[in-house]
Amino acid sequence: MKVLHVSPSFFPAHVYGGATESVYQLCRHIAREECSVRVLTTNANGSDRTLEEDTEREVEIAGGLHVRYCKRRAAHSVSPTLLRLLPSYIRWADLVHLTAVYSFPTIPALLACKILRKPLIWSPRGALQRWPGSTRLPSKAVWEGTCRVLAPRRCVLHVTSEEEARESLQRFPGFKAVVTPNGVEIPDRVSHVPKNGLFRILYLGRLHPKKGIENLLAACKLLNSDAAWSLTIAGAGDPGYGKRIRDRINEMALSQQVKMVGETRGNAKEKLFENADIVTMPSFTENFGMVAAEALARSVPVIAGRNTPWKGMEEIGCGLSVDNDPQSLAGAIVQMMGMPLREMGQRGREWMKREYSWKCRAAQMIQTYEEILLEPRP
Repeated sequence: MKVLHVSPSFFPAHVYGGATESVYQLCRHIAREECSVRVLTTNANGSDRTLEEDTEREVEIAGGLHVRYCKRRAAHSVSPTLLRLLPSYIRWADLVHLTAVYSFPTIPALLACKILRKPLIWSPRGALQRWPGSTRLPSKAVWEGTCRVLAPRRCVLHVTSEEEARESLQRFPGFKAVVTPNGVEIPDRVSHVPKNGLFRILYLGRLHPKKGIENLLAACKLLNSDAAWSLTIAGAGDPGYGKRIRDRINEMALSQQVKMVGETRGNAKEKLFENADIVTMPSFTENFGMVAAEALARSVPVIAGRNTPWKGMEEIGCGLSVDNDPQSLAGAIVQMMGMPLREMGQRGREWMKREYSWKCRAAQMIQTYEEILLEPRP
């Protein structure tokens, strides 16, 4: 089976959050299952940076995974080279897998698949979900209407949770959606540094208003009289929003307890998990929430916002799902301080091993590919 992934950005463009890692791991594991996988993307790595990747030819970045990085010329993903190459890449493929919604490659990819009669799997990656701070809704509605007209007849939305499926189908009624959660890389061994008088809280992820970081800071302010604690905020995002978070920390007089360490990868990221008692994901909404799976795979319990797809943690006994207002978050943190965290973390790790391996998720996605290929052409 020949599979083409079309994406506005690709690994290692981690500035775009957990979706970067998820799409990369999915492609890598599909390529291991006797599929020919090519990725057509740009070298975008945020609004003001680009990846240091070869943009003149296709490169193999993992076994059987070939990527064509096209030069980004404007905005986040505007690339004339990608537009020029798109028809020939789609002709090569048996099936196209498109990532993202409100980006430059979306409409050309939809139209090309329709003209060339290629089946399409489309992963919105949470873009069709809404929260109180969602912006540009009228222009997004026009974009969505254009996409609905141009989408090929054989088109399936790939979503990572039931919540994402429900909201996505509200904007694309009549479409079919298949729920396949992300997988997670599970380390062979994990270790934890014993705490030294402080209850260590970790936020790891993109810096964006949707993530609820300001509510987390307000929750931590409520803890000051209750216990000794520290909060580490790791992640990158819009520089203006990063400054806003730093200003809030200073305004709340939390600079002694809260530190921002920027984007963290590799061994440095593993050290953050080793030195954390809990991970918090106080988002207003998430289509998946990769950091929750990563934390649980490393035996670290999680507090997640109730509008994220991690309510199952409470059934497993490896975390709490709560409203993401400051009072609820503060109450959950205090509750976690008195819970058996190591036992909870171990339950979470076993859960990830049972249900969230990338090998399992890749097999599920290949089954979806095969099903759409068996549908008769319109």
